[in-house]
Amino acid sequence: MSIIYVLIPIAMIFVAIAVAVFFWAVKSEQFDDLDRQGSSILFEEDESQNSNGKNDKPHD
Repeated sequence: MSIIYVLIPIAMIFVAIAVAVFFWAVKSEQFDDLDRQGSSILFEEDESQNSNGKNDKPHD
């Protein structure tokens, strides 16, 4: 039963750290654009495209 006197303050410290990290992430604008990072993987441009947007390979 005496272990609870140790575990409760430790749990409160962990919660305080988690809240502090969350507010730091919100303050540093980590959550402003959630869709850009997810769609950047799906719509990555092909590296073989030149400056006018056409592929160097001919189409059949």
